[in-house]
Amino acid sequence: MLVKTFGSAVYGIQATTITVEVNIAAGTKYFIVGLPDIAVKESYFRIESALKNCGYRMPRQQVVVNMAPADIKKEGSAYDLTIATGVLAASGQIEAEDLDKYLIMGELSLDGGLQPIKGALPIAIQARKEGFKGFILPKQNAREAAIVDSLDVYGVENIKQVADFFNGDTSLQPEVVNTRDEFFNSLTAYDSDFSEVRGQENIKRALEIAAAGGHNVILIGPPGAGKTMLARRLPSILPPLSLHESLETTKIHSVAGKLAAADALVTTRPFRSPHHTISDVALVGGGSNPQPGEISLAHNGVLFLDELPEFKRSALEVMRQPLEERRVTISRAKFTVDYPSSFMLIASMNPCPCGYYNHPEKECICPPGTVQKYLSKISGPLLDRIDLHVEVTPVNFNELSSDRLAEKSELIRERVIKAREVQIERFGARPDLHANAQMSPQMVRDICKITTAGQTLLKKAMEKLGLSARAYDRILKVARTIADLAGSEEILLEHLAEAIHFRSLDREGWAG
Repeated sequence: MLVKTFGSAVYGIQATTITVEVNIAAGTKYFIVGLPDIAVKESYFRIESALKNCGYRMPRQQVVVNMAPADIKKEGSAYDLTIATGVLAASGQIEAEDLDKYLIMGELSLDGGLQPIKGALPIAIQARKEGFKGFILPKQNAREAAIVDSLDVYGVENIKQVADFFNGDTSLQPEVVNTRDEFFNSLTAYDSDFSEVRGQENIKRALEIAAAGGHNVILIGPPGAGKTMLARRLPSILPPLSLHESLETTKIHSVAGKLAAADALVTTRPFRSPHHTISDVALVGGGSNPQPGEISLAHNGVLFLDELPEFKRSALEVMRQPLEERRVTISRAKFTVDYPSSFMLIASMNPCPCGYYNHPEKECICPPGTVQKYLSKISGPLLDRIDLHVEVTPVNFNELSSDRLAEKSELIRERVIKAREVQIERFGARPDLHANAQMSPQMVRDICKITTAGQTLLKKAMEKLGLSARAYDRILKVARTIADLAGSEEILLEHLAEAIHFRSLDREGWAG
């Protein structure tokens, strides 16, 4: 008897439906064809044990399993339940009448229980698009798949529940998630707040500007000055995710298997902080079975690189193109996948190996030339993509022990949202642009016009501070954002002066 069941394969953040054909005929062998990998081939042993332990039998006849389309490689253990259901139906142990209405996925344990799978959300979106009535999958993945409306999502705990469902012996209750309630209830539920940071008002101001214009930032300062503490609070002042951004971010985390069973949607902006020993592939994504890297997991959020000079040069260099294009393309011999990677980069570093260069109290013990050598670990092209260079100084005792309440993230976020609204209106004709940091050089010339006095100030600053030519566009972009925060249509002298202040690493002799 020939039976068809349906599963799905995920490439990038898109799913492709896989038809699993199971045919039982005279003979004794088990064959699985259609470009399965080792994990799929091993499914025979998991399926046999699971069926036996749940009171069913593996047919002692020739079983041929074909996974179509046969030219796409099938990877992973998520097809166990799809194949097992097909075997049960082909051997007459369950009814096959409604099998074509459901997409079935899940990894089997030897006792018949189900383990979670990756990519449940993109699979559910594709199942709805192709007109399936329902999606049967492990209970742990049910909530993330249930945010797709017009699709019945059934979370099951073992294969017996699936068999009883198709036999009509029991009914399954579809998982119900109110997507809008889930989304709006925890939009700004961050664990940390800017009000917890004592002092550092100038750094908070720099991060507010960065958030308002989507600018990349580097914080330079001695150990214990509060660089990491400030960076971790940056997502709390960014505008809340839109529903579209939330769904896109959730798809990436679903594909990477990073969603907890209790999560249906990623509702707050991601914050990713990889260790400096990270490999190139782990940072940008890839591998023999391509997976999203840290830059994609930070999509619509913040990527924090602590101790930037300690990262491998090659790992930092592969980030240059995604920083510009806001997506990363991973190519293999037979296929290409795209992962979105529109993130804000915030990096931190010590000014020198000992950490105390330019410290107000402690003396730097690094030998001559060491500071410049340390800074040169960061390439010019990467530094070129960072708009704000901010020097962080230690907080003194009076500020640290003060009872004065600092400004809450909520108040800063309101100002950031207003500035972003101005930018969205400005770039109305370009839906792919939503922040000043994304402007092209030509747009900078058209939008960031400055007065003659402003030109004079900028010229003097570039000559006196030894600012490089690459700093010119960056200063204008940041000045435009400062003007947006101030509600000004024109870029005034004070906006330019503040933007120039945030170009520390471009100054000649900074590390001399």
